[in-house]
Amino acid sequence: MTVDPLAEIVTLLQPSASFSKLVEYAGRWRINRDVESKPVYFAVLEGQCRIIVAGRPPIIIGVGDFVLSPSTSVQAIESIDAPPRGIDMVPTELGEGRYRVGSGQAPVNLRMQVGLCSFASPDAALLVSLLPAMVVARGEPRLAQLLQLVGDETRQSRPARELVLERLLEVLLIEALRCGTDLAAGPSVARGLSDDRLVAALRAIHARPAHGWTVADLAAEAAMSRSAFFARFSRIVGLPPMEYLLAWRMALAKRLLCNRELAIEQIAAQVGYGSASTFSTAFTRRVGMPPMRYARTTAAT
Repeated sequence: MTVDPLAEIVTLLQPSASFSKLVEYAGRWRINRDVESKPVYFAVLEGQCRIIVAGRPPIIIGVGDFVLSPSTSVQAIESIDAPPRGIDMVPTELGEGRYRVGSGQAPVNLRMQVGLCSFASPDAALLVSLLPAMVVARGEPRLAQLLQLVGDETRQSRPARELVLERLLEVLLIEALRCGTDLAAGPSVARGLSDDRLVAALRAIHARPAHGWTVADLAAEAAMSRSAFFARFSRIVGLPPMEYLLAWRMALAKRLLCNRELAIEQIAAQVGYGSASTFSTAFTRRVGMPPMRYARTTAAT
C-alpha cells in the first residue's frame, strides 16, 4: 500500500480557517507576524514586498507568488522601501473582508489575499515541526484559485461550511508543500520525502506503523548502512528514526483515542505494541497521562 506521509501529517493536523482577507498595503510599512500568532498563507496579487526571517537573507516576493508559513515563528513583512525598524503596524479594517496596512493617504504598493488558520490536532506542535517553517511557490495559479475558494467559503454561512473549509485547507497546504521551495532550508519531512534514499524509509513507516521497525530495517529500506542512514535521517528530517517512529505512533494513537471507536488493545496493535499494558506504559511516558484518561480528557473539551 502506497502512503503519502505529507498528506497524512496535514490531515492529522486538522486545519481550520480563522478567516481570509484581502489586504492592501500603502506607503512605507512594516508588520510583524507575531501580532496574529497563527499559521498564515498568502498570495501576492499586485506589487512586491520583503519577508524578514531571523538568521536568513531577506526574501523578495511579487505578483503570482504564494507563501505558506505553518509555524508561528516571528517574521516581519515590509515594503521594499521599508520604514525604520522601530515602526510596526497592524491592519485596519476597511470593510467586509478588506484591510489596509500603512498610510491612508499614500498610494497602494501591494495587494495580497491573506489567510489565517489553526490546527486542532493535540499534536499540532510536533506535526508542524515536521513541516518546513516557510515555503514559497512561484507562478502556481492553482494555489491562487484554492486560496480564492477558501476565502469565498470563509465569508459564507453555507451548509457543511467547516467540513468544506477543512478539506480545502488540506488540499491547499499539500499543494503548497509539494510545489513550493523550502526557503528556510531547515529539517523537515518534506525534505526527507525529496531525498531519494530517505523517502523509501518514510513511506515504509507510514505504510506500516505497527511493524516492529529497527534502525537496521529502515536503513535497508533506504539501501544505506545503519550509521549513514541514522545520521542522514536525523539531519534531514530533524528527528532520529526511532524518535520519529515513536512520535508518529503516538500521534496516530491520540487520533484513535479521540475517535473512541476502538478498545485499548486494538489501538495498541494498530500502533505497534504487543499488549495494552506496554502501549499504556509508552503512552503515559510520552504524553504524561494514561490512554483512557487522555480519551476522557479530550472528550470533555
